[in-house]
Amino acid sequence: MKIAILRERVGDEPRVAATPETVAKLLGLGAEVSVEAGAGEHSRISDAAYAEAGATMAGSAAEALKGAEVIFTVRRPRAADLDGAGTGALVIGMMDPFGHEDDIAALAGAGLSTFAMEFMPRITRAQVMDVLSSQANLAGYQAVIDAAAQYERALPMMMTAAGTVRAAKVFVMGAGVAGLQAIATARRLGAAVSATDVRAVAGEQVESLGAKFIMTEALKDASGTGGYARELTDAEKASQAELVAGHIAKQDIVITTALIPGRPAPQLVTRAMVESMAPGSVIVDLAAERGGNVELTAPGEVIVHNDVTIIGTLNLPGKIAATASQLYAKNLLAFFETMVDKENKALAVNWEDQLVTATLLTRDGAVVHPNLVDAAPAAAKAPAAPEAASKDGDA
Repeated sequence: MKIAILRERVGDEPRVAATPETVAKLLGLGAEVSVEAGAGEHSRISDAAYAEAGATMAGSAAEALKGAEVIFTVRRPRAADLDGAGTGALVIGMMDPFGHEDDIAALAGAGLSTFAMEFMPRITRAQVMDVLSSQANLAGYQAVIDAAAQYERALPMMMTAAGTVRAAKVFVMGAGVAGLQAIATARRLGAAVSATDVRAVAGEQVESLGAKFIMTEALKDASGTGGYARELTDAEKASQAELVAGHIAKQDIVITTALIPGRPAPQLVTRAMVESMAPGSVIVDLAAERGGNVELTAPGEVIVHNDVTIIGTLNLPGKIAATASQLYAKNLLAFFETMVDKENKALAVNWEDQLVTATLLTRDGAVVHPNLVDAAPAAAKAPAAPEAASKDGDA
């Protein structure tokens, strides 16, 4: 087995798909690991560290890819950037396929079997492979750090001879992985934290971290499948918006985290809500990559409106790339281990495995994932199974 680790070429991505620690474990599985020079530079991993772990250093992407059966990546690569990989090579990474169906079709056309790590089912067996959780956890942490830097005031209450400084009020919207980490981080920094979520079960988790949970009486519970919330009714949306509007006006920092992969982000904070906040307040929109939870968010930018700073930074985990790469590489390693015959130290993908069927996007020249097949270009669709012959012999 030859595994290629390339320098990321899409979106100025600073993370890398393998670390010296995971390289050593891949070698233990019987793999040869070829790392393109400079792949770990922005995650503070030197070429020498990879070489010391046993990787073969390649001077170019083409050299790393030559004969590779497996390619680990952070972001969805361009098909043209994978020329030279072995026929049917496995490409494993975060593919972000929705809205990029032509790119997925191109990967299918190149004969690559691609796997979307963000489609990993949320089951006990796959927890160690859950890239959404590992990266969202870091995004929640970094959101608080960025907010504190922009706030330009102290977060904890301080009692001094010169007077008392009140604790900053932080409001976290959404108590998923990112939201809970944001709550925990803000609490550690001494802020007075409150949070909301449309899932009733989130209340216990919020309160266990020492924050106040707020939820409108009109919304009993909007828990959906897979750990996500269901779509709210118009009446529920109106009630939730009323609750949020009254609460936001009293907050110093607001962090929004409502994001469902593949869908536009729900709008939670209106222009009027932003304008109700005190001068110097800060909003961090973790859903900026999907349009944002805040009406005024400018994805990829930090703007100031009515003296309120709105942070729409993309790829917050990438701001702490060394840690993000460490966790992401372990997610990939754990998934790859399920594809290896450890006794014979050979690649042995079980195409019927639940983890494989849930994440597989393309195979044998076609787009095969059921959520993508309808949107795929006709040339990239798997051929339909022939109809059974009728009793009189007509096809």
